[in-house]
Amino acid sequence: MNVLDNEQCDVWYQALLERNAEYTGVFFVGVKTTGVFCISVCRARKPKRENVNFYRDFKSALDAGFRPCKVCRPTENAHSAPHLIEQALALVRAHPKARVKDAELRAQGISPERVRRWFLQNHRITFQAFQRMQRVNIALQELKSGRTATDVALDNGYESLSGFGYTYKRITGTAPTQHSQVIMIHRFTTPLGPMFVCATEHGVCLLEFTDRRMLETEFRDLQRLLKARIISGENDHTRQAEKEINEYFSGARQKFDLCLITPGSDFQRSVWQALCSIPYGQTSYYQALSEQIGNIKAVRAVAAANGANRIAIVVPCHRITGKDGSMTGYGGGIARKEWLIEHERKQRLKT
Repeated sequence: MNVLDNEQCDVWYQALLERNAEYTGVFFVGVKTTGVFCISVCRARKPKRENVNFYRDFKSALDAGFRPCKVCRPTENAHSAPHLIEQALALVRAHPKARVKDAELRAQGISPERVRRWFLQNHRITFQAFQRMQRVNIALQELKSGRTATDVALDNGYESLSGFGYTYKRITGTAPTQHSQVIMIHRFTTPLGPMFVCATEHGVCLLEFTDRRMLETEFRDLQRLLKARIISGENDHTRQAEKEINEYFSGARQKFDLCLITPGSDFQRSVWQALCSIPYGQTSYYQALSEQIGNIKAVRAVAAANGANRIAIVVPCHRITGKDGSMTGYGGGIARKEWLIEHERKQRLKT
């Protein structure tokens, strides 16, 4: 939504002129003369005040017809981890089995309060909860390798097996001595904004933009359908998903090799399979999908199944348009849908 408060916009414009990093991701500025939108730290030549519009989120700037600036790359950098977060994460990586306390952060000149706010905003959990999940993820892998619960507990900094067992069960839902089914969730950035990827040990079960509507409902449904808990962490499938999505956006990949876990009804899975058959760089429409799955009267049901797809881009629901080519709804937003279709069209013409 275009911000019309002149006093607020004047403050933001000054921040743009000063390239003030404190405002990174706080506002997005659309430049009417170039058609691009930027973040506060952009190095490009500064536009005149009368030639800019301000927005509180990049989705609004995209919806208004502006495209991401190639200099500051706002959709990637507005929500990427700032320097102090990278410092905090470096401490976690350096000592993955130990708890990084607030005092340690302050000793490194890092504000625990700012770290906590960033994690709540971007991961929806506190920094300490993030660390607990990371340690439980390590413990989970070690238990699967055959180590005893006692050895794993002591090696991960717990003073007692009971304390380890309590934390482990609270996060995974099972005792350390039982088989745990968990879903790893990992956040990464793309040219169209940050995404969440979720994966079990068998494959990717969710890939969505972090501002997707009904995302919390999708998380609850996944946990219910897979009888698993979602915890913050990575595995081979989340890392492969991030790699392949980055290759897709760079134009280096048109087909995906990911293992997918798609719980749903037989009808839903038939629709998702039909979506995957739409060639890269081309589009289809609901009636055509209905005919493809052998039920020409199921147009509305096909539309509902399309909307229930949890694996964006890889299961290409963005390739569905109106029969006349018009843009229909998309969970990630119409502007993103248009961008993805145009991106594929351009890459297809190059091959």
